[in-house]
Amino acid sequence: MPEMGTTLLMQAIALVVLLSLLAPASGQVPPSVSGIARPGCRDRCGNITVPYPFGIGAGYYRDDGLQGFELVCNDTHYSPPRLSTQRNDHQLTDLSLAGGEVRAYHVATRQCYNSTGGFVERNTDMYSYISLLGTSYRFSPAKNRLVALGCPNLGYFVDGAGYYVSGCTSVCRPSQYTIPGKCTGVGCCQSEIPAGVYYFEPYQLNYMDTPQRNSPFASNVTACHYVFLVDADWFSHEYSDRAYLNRTDDFAMPFVLDWAVRNVGNCSAAERNTTDYACQSTNSKCIDSTNGEGYRCNCSSGYEGNPYLDGGCRGVGAGVIFVVFMCLGLYIGFQKRKFIRTKQRFFEQNGGVLLQQQMRSYTSAGTGAGGFRIFSNKELEKATNNFATDRVLGRGGHGIVYKGILEDKTVVAIKKSKMMEEAETKEFAREVFILSQINHRNVVKLLGCCLEVEVPMLVYEFVSNGTLYHFIHSKDLKADITFDTRLRIAAESAEALAYMHSSASPPILHGDVKTANILLDDKLTAKVSDFGTSKLAPTDEAEIATLVQGTCGYLDPEYLITCQLTDKSDVYSFGVVLLELLTRKKALYFEGSEEDRSLVSCFMTAMKAGRHEELLDGHVRNKIRAEVLEEIAYLVMRCLSLSREERPTMKETAEKLEMLRRYQQHPRFQADGDAEEKQHLLGMEQRNLPFRQDVIDLEEGTTYTFSM
Repeated sequence: MPEMGTTLLMQAIALVVLLSLLAPASGQVPPSVSGIARPGCRDRCGNITVPYPFGIGAGYYRDDGLQGFELVCNDTHYSPPRLSTQRNDHQLTDLSLAGGEVRAYHVATRQCYNSTGGFVERNTDMYSYISLLGTSYRFSPAKNRLVALGCPNLGYFVDGAGYYVSGCTSVCRPSQYTIPGKCTGVGCCQSEIPAGVYYFEPYQLNYMDTPQRNSPFASNVTACHYVFLVDADWFSHEYSDRAYLNRTDDFAMPFVLDWAVRNVGNCSAAERNTTDYACQSTNSKCIDSTNGEGYRCNCSSGYEGNPYLDGGCRGVGAGVIFVVFMCLGLYIGFQKRKFIRTKQRFFEQNGGVLLQQQMRSYTSAGTGAGGFRIFSNKELEKATNNFATDRVLGRGGHGIVYKGILEDKTVVAIKKSKMMEEAETKEFAREVFILSQINHRNVVKLLGCCLEVEVPMLVYEFVSNGTLYHFIHSKDLKADITFDTRLRIAAESAEALAYMHSSASPPILHGDVKTANILLDDKLTAKVSDFGTSKLAPTDEAEIATLVQGTCGYLDPEYLITCQLTDKSDVYSFGVVLLELLTRKKALYFEGSEEDRSLVSCFMTAMKAGRHEELLDGHVRNKIRAEVLEEIAYLVMRCLSLSREERPTMKETAEKLEMLRRYQQHPRFQADGDAEEKQHLLGMEQRNLPFRQDVIDLEEGTTYTFSM
């Protein structure tokens, strides 16, 4: 690869040298290509070049009485920084001086059907129109198309006076007649827009109020419809029938704006007013706008640079040495731009634009983004010393975790994930932002993410004392870990999971609960971590079949059959964690016979024989009260039930463990006390069994009894 790059560079140098010899000589070697902005003005916003007549801040842009050339670079809340116009808050990229184009983003207008065929959910309130009136911009008729997505759907837009401008109809066809292809009318349609348009207000017409079950196309009706302006070339390359037709979320689309100096109608009018003429360079020429009134400037033939600056257009016929240096600069610039485009593509692909809009909407609503940040890859490379091996905190099935130190000296844990499926990246940004809003003392805080890489990276708070797995299995087995400490860690972990299931909005399922995913701080406070397999709970009553990568020994047996991840799957896994805490045995171990390699299986067998106390770690067996042991044993049995309906919720589990903590520590019951009062404190009256409990053997279906 280096040899190929060198060859290409030498070929480029030879070509430019030949062209320079054929080009008309300027009589002198031009000065080096300098700034494209006014002297002393900021000419970049992150990765985007900002040429004059555009400018960031007062006095640095062309002020012709219109809005558009004044730009805003927000590098306080966004990384990379975000460029937008002063008037509109749409993100700008790819500012072209010679082409007179700007690329911007807007969120597609969405409407979704309910069960009766009416529109029930929409996002039109927030993104209903785009007005370019009184600005330097017009919607590009050559580059943009209006697209209506979903079927049946009639999408169109009107101008500022409410008159129809452009639209199209997307129809449904029976699946056997559907021909996969581009956006040609089945499930997706597109139409051209006229020149001179400066106002966009989209609408959708629901002309199927009640879906007919006997209709030949009813089964192909999409759940949601969209209408949006989009860069036609981009959409043609990215569009895939199923990928877009099945979407129900919000997404942002790029569209193209033509800009011009529009305070006068054309070049003839502009050249008569020399004091306000925009083409300042002596080697520039004026070009009438082809999209509405106004004009633009270009350098004359044989010159290049910025025609809007005095002396901005310079001759291209120069000495060979200058050309060589120029070629080198161009090559480096090409590679840099290619790298920048790649980062931008990953950022868009991973939902960065939508995530920024979510953060902005939270901020504008006064709730804030909870300190959540979007980090650049450069920041995280610096924080981890370029992801050095001595910064590795741990390796798992989903990636590698590094210790990082940010510029403000904050210590963080950075998770560099392995490959993700394409379907996961579509929901990644939305789910990550929801996870970032979790604020619980026993949940590891998600501080931010990096989206400009192929697989996004997550940034968490740093927890100093390692994992619970390491604490109970790698610690000297002779060392005492008190029962009170174990019970507290279990209660804190259960409380965190209960919060995720019951208090988070929407509810969050962890999907991989295990001792390796519970961290401990310097005070041995439990913090549930690693949401690499987390899923947002379904919002409707139907459970969604979700494929996750759990861990052998902890996986819910019912999930292995149904592939349905529910809150009770986390309950089962937590039951295994509780067993590990009580026994200091691993979920799977290989010292014994084949039938004794599963901790759950050993526990079930021991319970059936009434010998479950023998499984306990010695430090627990000597300290635990008999009634507490039986209550915990019963709780574990319920958590590990093969039927999810028989398992308690995480909230019930957390409340039970906290009750047992209080009972174990209660001074009145350190000695034998009143049995009825003990029963009341332990909550055993709910079972109507005085100090005994019938337990179902889950393997054989028989019933056996143990008493206290």
